[in-house]
Amino acid sequence: MNKPKLWTRDFINISLSNFFLFLTFYILLVTLPIYALQEFESNASQAGLMTTVFLLSAILSRPLAGQWLERDSNKKVLLTALIIFAAASLLYFFPKTATGFLVIRLLHGVGFGMATTAVGAIVADLIPSSRRGEGMGYFVMSTNMAMVLGPFIGLTAIQQWGAKTMFILSVIVAIGALITGLTVKLSKTEKAKQQVILPAFSLKNFIEPSAVSIAIVGGFLAIVYSALLSFVSVYANEIHVSEVSSLFFVVYAIILLISRPFTGKWLDQYGPNVIVFPSIIMFAIGMFVLSQSGGAITFLISAGMIGLGWGTLFPTFQTIAIQNAAPRKRGLATATFLSIYDTGIALGSFLIGLIAAKMDFSSLYFLCSFYILIGAVLYYFIQVRKPVMKSQHYLKIKEQ
Repeated sequence: MNKPKLWTRDFINISLSNFFLFLTFYILLVTLPIYALQEFESNASQAGLMTTVFLLSAILSRPLAGQWLERDSNKKVLLTALIIFAAASLLYFFPKTATGFLVIRLLHGVGFGMATTAVGAIVADLIPSSRRGEGMGYFVMSTNMAMVLGPFIGLTAIQQWGAKTMFILSVIVAIGALITGLTVKLSKTEKAKQQVILPAFSLKNFIEPSAVSIAIVGGFLAIVYSALLSFVSVYANEIHVSEVSSLFFVVYAIILLISRPFTGKWLDQYGPNVIVFPSIIMFAIGMFVLSQSGGAITFLISAGMIGLGWGTLFPTFQTIAIQNAAPRKRGLATATFLSIYDTGIALGSFLIGLIAAKMDFSSLYFLCSFYILIGAVLYYFIQVRKPVMKSQHYLKIKEQ
């Protein structure tokens, strides 16, 4: 029997839109704190607000977007969000104060939170249910590639050509997200969803309960991932391998590319537990190797192991969140998962910063490797033992 087609034009375009969305995010993530320090003479904590305000507004906007997705067209929500996102990118040229920049970051975060929620709902409708694990794995690769290229493009632009060029590039990329988003067509599931009459607007409609448990596991482990995003380059300087620090996420992405054809298919064939537990162990071993790194080779080996571990876990968790939800609830499930996940990233960045002030990063990453193993226990008790996650039920939902 022939497999249903995965690489459709719409799947490719929504993946490209997601790539451009996150590329803009990462270009600005690494450069705006630098810009704030130089242009407004801000201190480090004020510069850090550039990221905090953005993530906070994204987290708060996602439940609203998820509720809107239940009531209206996914495409309409996506295009509205991408227009807000692109418009906010244009506004970075104008503020003369740090406060003005924070207002724009607030608006930009709203567009980002809404857009990522809508993109997640649309891609869940586009991927054939029998290939959802495989498809979500490939889709998340667009985020991973943006994570590798964004910091490189942003830092190169601001260092070589100045902030104005960096802002121009971010606008071009944001418009790319809008253009590719415009080309995506509604699926049959999405068109049918628009005929559903939903209950009145209510706070209880902001959370999809079926996605909460796996989102808690994702948010729990995201605290460790935030320690990598924020401080792995600092740690590289600490252990005197700064010359290869920029390659950390490159190796991470390469291993993802190699492993993705297998891990996604295994998820579809055998269910999530076969993927999650080995991936958590690989993530923990990778963090342990990182904590013991004394040179460039072990530093980059740890990047590959973490890429195989955490890089497999994130799309698996997102697939579970979507898989457990009814079709018209997928947007809300995506919003619930990403909101709790981003809360873990934001909380982790704050907590890890406090802990790092009290110990060296080698010790911190060593402790993180054991913390990750607690995540396996958490996953077992709040996800595996739930009746809804029995293998028969999982397969039944997958066939819908």
